Amino acid sequence: IDCISGRTASPNIEEEILDFDRRVRSLLEENEGYEYVCELKIDGLAISLIYEDGVLARAATRGDGQQGDDVTKNIRTILSLPMKLDADQTDLMNFEIRGEVYYPLKEFERLNASRTENGEPAFANPRNAAAGSIKLQDAQEVARRPLQVFCYYLDFPSESRSIETHYESLKTLAKLYFPVNPNYRLCKSIAEVIDYWKSWQAKRETLPYDVDGVVVKVNRIDQQERLGATAKSPRWAIAFKFSTQQVVTKLEAINWQVGRTGTLTPVALLSPVKLMGTTVKRATLHNLDEIHRLDVRVGDEVLVEKGGDIIPKILRVEKRSPNSEPYREPKKCPVCHSAVIKPEGEVALVCENVRCPAQVARRIEHFASRRAMDIEGLGDRIVDLFLKQKLVEDYGDLYTIESADIAGLERMGEKSAENIILAIKQSKHRPLGKLIFALGIRFVGEGVARLLAGHFNSLDSLMHASFEEIDSIDGIGEKTAESVVQFFEKAENLDVIEKLRQAGCKFQEEKREKGALADERFSGKTFVFTGTLEHFTRDEAKQAAEERGGIVTGSVSKYTDYVVAGENAGSKYQKARKLNIKILTEMEFLQMVGE
Repeated sequence: IDCISGRTASPNIEEEILDFDRRVRSLLEENEGYEYVCELKIDGLAISLIYEDGVLARAATRGDGQQGDDVTKNIRTILSLPMKLDADQTDLMNFEIRGEVYYPLKEFERLNASRTENGEPAFANPRNAAAGSIKLQDAQEVARRPLQVFCYYLDFPSESRSIETHYESLKTLAKLYFPVNPNYRLCKSIAEVIDYWKSWQAKRETLPYDVDGVVVKVNRIDQQERLGATAKSPRWAIAFKFSTQQVVTKLEAINWQVGRTGTLTPVALLSPVKLMGTTVKRATLHNLDEIHRLDVRVGDEVLVEKGGDIIPKILRVEKRSPNSEPYREPKKCPVCHSAVIKPEGEVALVCENVRCPAQVARRIEHFASRRAMDIEGLGDRIVDLFLKQKLVEDYGDLYTIESADIAGLERMGEKSAENIILAIKQSKHRPLGKLIFALGIRFVGEGVARLLAGHFNSLDSLMHASFEEIDSIDGIGEKTAESVVQFFEKAENLDVIEKLRQAGCKFQEEKREKGALADERFSGKTFVFTGTLEHFTRDEAKQAAEERGGIVTGSVSKYTDYVVAGENAGSKYQKARKLNIKILTEMEFLQMVGE
């Protein structure tokens, strides 16, 4: 249910709603009646609540869809949520509830005002505030934040099922005093669904919490079961986003941020304006070419919208300032004041000073991020604190810090210090692919890092690899190969890597155990997946191939061995046919993996 497919709002949103209705009708019996339940799509953090013997036993975030975070202690701080059900009130004792944790808008404004006063970074939106709050280590701190939750789905053993419709399940949740958003509606026709969407599109800003669309579900549970699901989402439910909102405001200035690789990114500073329930003061400008394309100038009145309801962006100039002048690009880094260059063939401006404080901070943050070495608790505020106290000069120094070094720092108690040091020590055991990604090599994302780890099996082998050898790996291009070679040619990078070696980080890829999963049909073969898979998520299919010795890439080339084509396969399928590459159906792939 948490994987409901979403449709971005478009001029043809009504036609898309009608398309969903046509698909539902085609999958049910001819002349079979059905109806829908419409609910507001709360813009918060998805949560799963497990009740055993009528008591809240566990609460978890959705995470990656397979594994989330245990947040039971923090969820128990939400007072509107029942912790225990009365057996005299209901015979429903063992079940799961799905819901959405959210941050009320007025409280969100207060939270950000407080953080700004204390010199802490403001949250970008209420959703981030909810997610950040629910994952805090200290439940007492969570209790001080006014989190709320709406419950929208009840799941319980089929043998004890007495509820036949989703509408009835929402009524049951409300009777048991679970907080249910009151704005749901039972719709007898698709015309009523469209009316519901239009109505809330117009009045969404009257709500005291963020909503970004409408969720539409087939009402009868037996029909939901017959409609089934794809690997990604149920066929009986869909989310339709609201149209993005736009406002006009003044461009006050253009600032430049420095990233971990030295790339300068322009940020527009705006006169504060309300947009989608939050106060917008900044917007992305992407790069210098975008500034020239829009021809935005300081003092102009500009049209702003939230792209995907998240990141504000400037669409165009609405009114030119009479005193404006064409924008001139910076010649020096705004942080270290070193000269900036524009590499040939690129649109980005780059600060070449690897000791630039901004680059150092961003590199450490990237190294510690969840997708890299996953050092919990080591966010931007802590990184800046470490740098300010000269505890680190690069991410290699993290492994020399001891609890006593940081326990006395601002807002850092003994327990917090111990938790961070423990998280740093645990990060040493991350696999080689994570370590390569964490190094922050330009153009090396997670996928490329895994390819490099799988091909070279050790960081030392990768460090000594030639451009030709790296470029020959399917899925890695010339620009990336050149960037990898250049990274390992720099003495300062080799110094940091030596610190990681001394700390005991994993420089060797764990050898695959030969056994039941070893398979000659997969070993060394390159797979590409395209279209919608019915029996796998994309990650599950990738894992199945890699466990058997295969390599999974995202693009089709002459080096690809197999393309696994699911429903609605697109350009990759067509390219595979042109290149005469073996195309497998999902069932054929299932047979190959022995399932």
